[in-house]
Amino acid sequence: MNDDVRNIVLGVVAAGISAALGWLARNYLWRRRLRRKQAFFGLPENSESLLVVNRDPASSEPAVHRFDVFALLELAALIKECGAGVQVATQDTAQQGFGERTEFCLGGPASNRRMTAHMSAMLPGVRVNVDPEPGPDRGAFQIGGERYRLDPGITEYVLLARLTVPGRRDGRPVFLFCGQRAITNQAATRYLARNHERLARKHGSNSFVLLLKVINSQAYGPDVVEKVEDVTRAAQTPLPEGAIVTPT
Repeated sequence: MNDDVRNIVLGVVAAGISAALGWLARNYLWRRRLRRKQAFFGLPENSESLLVVNRDPASSEPAVHRFDVFALLELAALIKECGAGVQVATQDTAQQGFGERTEFCLGGPASNRRMTAHMSAMLPGVRVNVDPEPGPDRGAFQIGGERYRLDPGITEYVLLARLTVPGRRDGRPVFLFCGQRAITNQAATRYLARNHERLARKHGSNSFVLLLKVINSQAYGPDVVEKVEDVTRAAQTPLPEGAIVTPT
């Protein structure tokens, strides 16, 4: 074998080794990111999850708002990426304990009675005005000592929460998407899909409650979202009787 042939062979071998090492490194990083994602969502391979669907409060018939359908599709994609399965249940038929399997619960208490139960049990510092009559506080959030009013299409709020059972290491989380309008529910699911890695680094396996603001949804849809505040402590602290709130 002359020098030229030997150099060619060595070059091919080196290229093959480099390609194999690159593939192994990419595969390792991909699997590590997947494991972190599965841990954050509580969705190990072949596990089961529950999607709790709210109803459209503007419809007299059992129906789901189109923006809530879009939100469900985004959540279903996240679940599929984790290699988990999903069961869909309506808000009036979902009957399971907390922490048995990962749950994604969509919609405010006016359209989702299971959301009402979750908030009553785990977020005693939050009140949502569900009065159907028009008024400045219709749909407003009260969190601790502050009130966040709805300005439809301009400024709207949504709570994004990841809640776990305290002291239970094997318990699965429940994710709440509690918005003032259906489009804000979709905005919260999209925010979670885009930011779950950062949220996992910051919060780990702990519970958190974030207040998000959806800006000018009539022009930008669910895409322009900003974090207002981490309201975990205020949301989990029971409101005192006769608490005075400040409109925001």
